[in-house]
Amino acid sequence: MRNFHFVENNQITLLQNGAQYFPELTEAIERAQAEIYLETYIFEYDAIGKKIAEAMMRAAQRGVSVYLLLDGFGSQDLPREEIQRMLQAGIKVLIFRPEFIFSKPRRYRLRRMHRKLAVIDAQIAFIGGINIIDDQHNPENLTPRFDYAVAIQGPLLAQIHQTAKHLWMVVAWAHFKKRWINPSAPKPSVKLCGNQSAALVIRDNWHHRHDIEHAYLDAINQARSEIIIANAYFLPGRKFSNALKNAAQRGVQVELLLQGKIEYRLQYHASQALYENLLKAGIKIYEYNRSYLHAKVAVIDAYWATVGSSNIDPFSLLLAREANVLIKDRSFAASLRASLKTAIAQESIQVTAANRSIFSWRNYIVNWLSFYIVRLMQGMLGYDWHDNTPQD
Repeated sequence: MRNFHFVENNQITLLQNGAQYFPELTEAIERAQAEIYLETYIFEYDAIGKKIAEAMMRAAQRGVSVYLLLDGFGSQDLPREEIQRMLQAGIKVLIFRPEFIFSKPRRYRLRRMHRKLAVIDAQIAFIGGINIIDDQHNPENLTPRFDYAVAIQGPLLAQIHQTAKHLWMVVAWAHFKKRWINPSAPKPSVKLCGNQSAALVIRDNWHHRHDIEHAYLDAINQARSEIIIANAYFLPGRKFSNALKNAAQRGVQVELLLQGKIEYRLQYHASQALYENLLKAGIKIYEYNRSYLHAKVAVIDAYWATVGSSNIDPFSLLLAREANVLIKDRSFAASLRASLKTAIAQESIQVTAANRSIFSWRNYIVNWLSFYIVRLMQGMLGYDWHDNTPQD
């Protein structure tokens, strides 16, 4: 059992989809008086992106220090003239690894900043899986992406604020923007706001390479009654798969809510290659079909929960910078569990061995071909993820 740093007396509010998240984030930005940190993988130039940008520009113009960190690949479609407009308004904008060259498949080029994190005045923070993108509108006229974030107030802010500030400083130094580092930042709130115990877990390539994965494994290995995981891109390694199968075999009810609407075919079919072994172990699998599933959350034993940016796949667990919050609180876990159970019951299709579309010979070949293409790509990038092959 690893000792993650849980902090008591926080108030953590579950936010489902952009409809709940963006109004809260916008209001916090409009109230900001001193400082805003915003990290996002995707910053889309759409109705939501424009609204958030305008709110940040108004904050900068009234004297708030605004720090916007974008990923160089995820936000590559954000128009450069809009970035320039934000800079002119006083927003400090940095791009995390702006280079992304497919012709040179070096592993460091895929080390993306996949976090979705905001800290305002060191008094409130937001962490989750929701990018700055209008999830109310999409080309297929589907309902919004199924996703979550949390609003956090309380002593945990000290860790979150320091984490956001540290990454900004690292990237600022790398871009020779030393002058953009503010030495007089506001002190994080230590006010006791609630009764929820929570920990921040991150993944980076230095001291926290496996923290998120280990947090999951510890909770799964201790599970006694129920595990519910909703994850957009699910391609776990052997340790993770075995932990889930062992839990099911000792009587824990294990339910996986995975993508049904396909965003990226390679990842989708690679995940389906794992279905047979998981089903044989007694794990229940559901595919979310109402819209695109983008969530990265879990509830275990109606007490332990996590919400964040990390998928359970090689990209998130081996390459990207991620941020999740762990929450130990029955009330919070009950809210998240109820939301997931509704999605499973009303908006998903259960996968069984009788699903001919999934377990046809044609799909079997496509699934395993996709799986080994992903493995090949890992090898080309210099990662031998030797524990990723499913076992009976």
